[in-house]
Amino acid sequence: MDSITIDVRTGGRSVVHDLSRDCAAFCRGRGDGLLHVFVPHATAGVAIIETGSGSDDDLLTALDDLLPRDDRWIHQHGTPGHGRDHVVPAFLAPSMTVPVLDGRMTLGTWQSVCLVDTNVDNPDRQVRLSFLAG
Repeated sequence: MDSITIDVRTGGRSVVHDLSRDCAAFCRGRGDGLLHVFVPHATAGVAIIETGSGSDDDLLTALDDLLPRDDRWIHQHGTPGHGRDHVVPAFLAPSMTVPVLDGRMTLGTWQSVCLVDTNVDNPDRQVRLSFLAG
């Protein structure tokens, strides 16, 4: 298995950050296998979603509706409502696996691999990409 860590700066706002170019570059020339994407953070997850058409904003709105950023959370440190950020990975897993054929991810036409980060307190993230040859 081959593995790298990439750094992502998400800034001080909730974000859906497209990782597809990084993932595609990592898989290029590797043949058949599996790409594993892992976010080693307690307040972020990964998703396969269409980006650029509003779906990424819709996802963030849905998370805000489902998990409001208010004072209801027992976990209370950082900015108000930060406790909800610790619940996000229960809805958006911190890892995923994507099949790779001939060095290319087998995503659908409109699918992108994305980091979803709602934690406004930590703008610096890492994502581990691992390739398991088939």
